[in-house]
Amino acid sequence: MVRETEISTQFGFEIKELIPKRGVYLAKTDKGNKCLKKVNYGPHKLMYIYKAKEHIINNGFPWIDKNELSLNGVPYAFVNDDIYVVTEWIDGRECDFRDEKDLETAAKTLARFHLSARNFVPEDNLKARNDIGKLPYTFEKRLSTLNKMRDLARKNKKKTEFDMLYLENVDFYIDLAKRAIKILDLEAYNRVCQKDLQDKVLCHHDFTYHNILIKENGEVYIVDFDYCKEEIQVYDLSTLMVKALKRVDWDVEKGRLIVESYNLIKPLTKDEMNVLKALLTFPQRFWRVANRYYYKEPGWNEQSFTKKIKEILAEKENYMNFIESF
Repeated sequence: MVRETEISTQFGFEIKELIPKRGVYLAKTDKGNKCLKKVNYGPHKLMYIYKAKEHIINNGFPWIDKNELSLNGVPYAFVNDDIYVVTEWIDGRECDFRDEKDLETAAKTLARFHLSARNFVPEDNLKARNDIGKLPYTFEKRLSTLNKMRDLARKNKKKTEFDMLYLENVDFYIDLAKRAIKILDLEAYNRVCQKDLQDKVLCHHDFTYHNILIKENGEVYIVDFDYCKEEIQVYDLSTLMVKALKRVDWDVEKGRLIVESYNLIKPLTKDEMNVLKALLTFPQRFWRVANRYYYKEPGWNEQSFTKKIKEILAEKENYMNFIESF
């Protein structure tokens, strides 16, 4: 239940209507349309994200969902134990990854965003959210988890359909994870990390179709910075490629279009291409769905997990053709 009166009082506008959207509310107020969102993290992280977004805007990329400040001068409102944020409502359509023009637009927008998402120095009291340099450890840890989950599935006396599918296919994905680890040139990765650390870069970390909004006038906005952190920026590019290419049967030409479009704005180095290949090769989606299943992450039922793993397995051939051709 949203407490409109308390939120209105703290932000200084009157909410006339609340319309549920994807994880947020469209708040129609006496001061125009706003985006209202309840967040599940505290004010410390929220202030980090707010400062990062303001830096990006001031650094030449204003096309993001700017936060509104409360009457107390902070970008959130406390309502009992809940925290709400208000951002400007971006009236645009979601990016269509099946459309070549949209795909090209998304890649170029990401590159422009990356050029402005740099030189960010958080204040001393805001601990930096930094994942730069952690990729080799992450790969090794997730490879280990694939093995552990295989043991869990084997021990289940009454095996589910998901267990059977996992056991039939996990060895292939373990080999793929090992291949990704082998592809990753640690010297190249370290050079990418050092350059991005030196440039004090930021990564959106959830660059997918519903966070890319295209207005009627052609302006492209990036929204939802909940996962924003310091991370090598090629990570965002790999996210875009995976999210897009799984929708177009891992079309090699579409993959080339993304890379070439990004390159026109922010040229990739040979080292970044090596890291990108490793990120695309690692079976992240197979690991994620199994990790959610075996470690009981709430939100999905048995049928949803089974459907998801079947979708990933169904694209195996096209995916591997793409990896071999990339």
